[in-house]
Amino acid sequence: MRVLRFSLFLALTCLSTSGFIFAEEIAFPKVLTHFVPYSNNPIFTAEGPGHWDVKIRERGWILKEGDFYHLWFTGYDGTRAGLKMLGYAWSCDGIHWTRSPCNPVYKKHWVEDMMVLKHEGTYHMFAEGKNDIAQHLISHDAVNWKRVGPLDVRLSNGTPIPEGPYGTPVVWFEEDQWYLFYERRDAGIWLARSPDLKVWTNLNHDQPIMKPGPQPYDQKMIAMNQIIKYQGTYYMIFHGTAAAQKPSLWTTNIAASKDLLHWKKYTGNPLTKPEANQSSGLLIPDGKRFRLYTMHNQVDLNLPQDP
Repeated sequence: MRVLRFSLFLALTCLSTSGFIFAEEIAFPKVLTHFVPYSNNPIFTAEGPGHWDVKIRERGWILKEGDFYHLWFTGYDGTRAGLKMLGYAWSCDGIHWTRSPCNPVYKKHWVEDMMVLKHEGTYHMFAEGKNDIAQHLISHDAVNWKRVGPLDVRLSNGTPIPEGPYGTPVVWFEEDQWYLFYERRDAGIWLARSPDLKVWTNLNHDQPIMKPGPQPYDQKMIAMNQIIKYQGTYYMIFHGTAAAQKPSLWTTNIAASKDLLHWKKYTGNPLTKPEANQSSGLLIPDGKRFRLYTMHNQVDLNLPQDP
């Protein structure tokens, strides 16, 4: 009996200690969480009536290469049914932007809510197509794009996921594996993996790796916008809403993980005020620290808070 009690004590101690260590390892540094609005927001908007981009919508994307900033965005005629087309702009400071004279740079298919990563000299774009179906496009110059097609996402048993939207794709590449985060009707975030970008298989027993709540700021709907790795920890930027009123007011938030599966939301969320209605956030390094951009409806900039 004494041996049993001692063994039980050791087991409980180990569980408690491991939980404590895990909690201690998940940190939310100020450089990723404390920002102040730029005084001259917005820094990028639609050109308005008379132009191809009467309005812009959903997540745009900023990619910094050296001292050069790329910006991709979705423009449309302002109607719900209007074709969502891809626009491109560039900048040397991440604040003042020059639009491509070729805009829209892609209009063969519906493209919105995109993200871009560069791998072995090729730009890979993952975006929503029509009816919020995630798709893949590629480019060798960041401007001219070729559509590969919709993403083939499977359940863990190899069968296709149930019909319906699967959008706001976020892709991460590490150790010869591609990871896809996606949402379904903003009701949760799922994770799938692929060795070759052809077939994506769900992880986590087909269950979402993050759900809305329990706090009010994301109690009704969430969607992931970006993943970065900083000092050995993965950080997710996501947006959420309480949907307490119409139209819904969205906030930009952050969560962290050590393994891509188990995520802890920052207790200081949201990073933006609900009344600002800023979503589709991105953390972009400026060479010294991170800037926080929000991309939906217009591009706003939040600068690092002084130490």
